Amino acid sequence: MENRSNGKNILDRIVEARRESIAHRKRVLPDVALKLACQKIDPPRDFFAALSRERLNVIAELKKASPSRGVIRADYAPAKLAPLLASAGAAALSVLTEEDFFFGSLGDLKSARQATHIPVLRKDFIIDPWQVWEARAAGADSFLLITAILADDLLRGLLELGRSLKMEPLVEIHSREEADRAVASGARIIGVNNRDLRNFAVRLETSLDLVESIPDNCVAVSESGLRTHEDLVRLRDAGFDAFLIGEQLMKETDPSLPLRELIGSAQATRTGV
Repeated sequence: MENRSNGKNILDRIVEARRESIAHRKRVLPDVALKLACQKIDPPRDFFAALSRERLNVIAELKKASPSRGVIRADYAPAKLAPLLASAGAAALSVLTEEDFFFGSLGDLKSARQATHIPVLRKDFIIDPWQVWEARAAGADSFLLITAILADDLLRGLLELGRSLKMEPLVEIHSREEADRAVASGARIIGVNNRDLRNFAVRLETSLDLVESIPDNCVAVSESGLRTHEDLVRLRDAGFDAFLIGEQLMKETDPSLPLRELIGSAQATRTGV
């Protein structure tokens, strides 16, 4: 897939497509209907606590495709993959729900959550409070907020809405300026994305450069480009509490095997299913 079109980078294109999709879906399903649906959903699982344990806490990501790689996993079945990842020791799951570029859906999130007892994050490009209500109505326990695409007031508002629904968001950063904004917003879970969403280049050192910008009372998450157990240990020693890993798992026939290797077999547990 091409990363540029008409001068726009891939992140611009994704956000533009998301705005169009949200406008249509809000007409079909207004806020009031989502809020009523939320009243019938089980309470959220504690995403913050799941990432705060004294271990290598991995958020295992389920995704079918990406703009940079195309289809990663043709036999994508979240209901089957989620229990495998939980049994291999995942602390939480992340499920891509963006349709146009990642080929995901909220149905994928629902299937994954029903198949496990660990928290599930909605991974998407959230730019409207309506999407937070949509996430909770689908059963999400947390959701991603990308600092680069949100103004400060909107970032704070989405954080507050998430907390009112007992969903602590993962706030993603990619620079020191974004780190300062995330901290000022009151974020409690801050993720450093080693993948630049403007061009999808990956640089593991991004996490090491920014970890000191994350306060000790926050959960620090390193995202993308993590390939070995040694990578996780190195980042844990630098101050990270959790690690989001997706493509490394999804490209394998049995994703539980590389996850066990990444975590270290001694930590793998079957209590998450």
